[in-house]
Amino acid sequence: MTTVGILGGGQLARMLALAGAPLGLRFLVMDSLADACAAQFVPQLQADYRDQEALAEFASRVDVATFDFENVPASSAQWLAERIPVFPVPSALAVAQDRLAEKTLFRDLGIAVPAYARVDTREDLEQAVASVGLPAILKTRRLGYDGKGQFRLRRQSDIDTAWQALGAGAAALILEALVPFDRELSVIAVRARDGEFRAWPVTENWHADGILAASLAPAKVGSTLQQSALDAAQRVAQALGYVGVFALELFECDGALLANEIAPRVHNSGHWTIEGARTSQFENHLRAVLGLPLGSTAASGHACMLNWVGELPDPRAVLSSPCGHWHDYGKAPRAGRKVGHATLTAPDRKQLADALSSVAEALQRSAQVAGALARLRESALTWEAP
Repeated sequence: MTTVGILGGGQLARMLALAGAPLGLRFLVMDSLADACAAQFVPQLQADYRDQEALAEFASRVDVATFDFENVPASSAQWLAERIPVFPVPSALAVAQDRLAEKTLFRDLGIAVPAYARVDTREDLEQAVASVGLPAILKTRRLGYDGKGQFRLRRQSDIDTAWQALGAGAAALILEALVPFDRELSVIAVRARDGEFRAWPVTENWHADGILAASLAPAKVGSTLQQSALDAAQRVAQALGYVGVFALELFECDGALLANEIAPRVHNSGHWTIEGARTSQFENHLRAVLGLPLGSTAASGHACMLNWVGELPDPRAVLSSPCGHWHDYGKAPRAGRKVGHATLTAPDRKQLADALSSVAEALQRSAQVAGALARLRESALTWEAP
């Protein structure tokens, strides 16, 4: 029986393990936290990701390794790759961990990106502001996700505050132009060991406080924009020699696409594929990593994923709907923490809109959720097939 090792034991590892059970797979997760939620289902090796003794034990117990978040040290992934198969390849992980390398890759591949500039010193920041313009966002090049490690500059007087917030610690930074986008989109794609590439339909996403709040799939996009997004994802995958599932996050601006970043793993905006696609992102990631044939990425209908952050609402608000599916990650509630999600599925947009309306009414105590659902319902009702 094949054992898959996962560096990281969060909800993504948990969902990978659940998807792998029907394939007859065993799992081992390695995480530094004692209460990693994936460990509620699979064995865990608790250790620091840089602990070579622990990595050696991990390697001895698995047949192939992957990871469930991009902040696993690339050096640790490379150390493992010299001993066992590791997918995605560590070099792809290294690019995704550095926002400057990531943006440079996009540019070199002819994929449009917002204006950006490297920032290593206080003087660099002043020059970057003059080059990129304001408003802009100063970001750490490494680490940081869900809105962390960022500072928004609106005026010249923000330069000092931004530098003190992020630059005083000598972190490598990047300044990016603030994009007045129309909406946020993502492509969830998978590339097999033999180079076969497949992608799920483009997904539309809404964020609150830098954290994904809801996703709607398939997004309301024309065939030209859809193909442009898929072509960009395929170019990235080929350039990186990528194996597995990844997400390409995009901004739509006046009918054109700008690449924001890549996530070298299964992705929050692809959770809808569990119930809403013929093959989920989690199953296809495992198929790719193991060298198995990829499954169909076609949508089964229409789907909306709702992210639960901080605490879970009453599940009956979703489960009372015949379209509702519930996912509790087994995490203790905490501000800003992803603790679960729900997915609504329907054969057509009208039925999905009706389900969204019903759930919005049941969750009316939450203005944020109700607001997001109202926007999704409007999008669903006004959507026309290209």
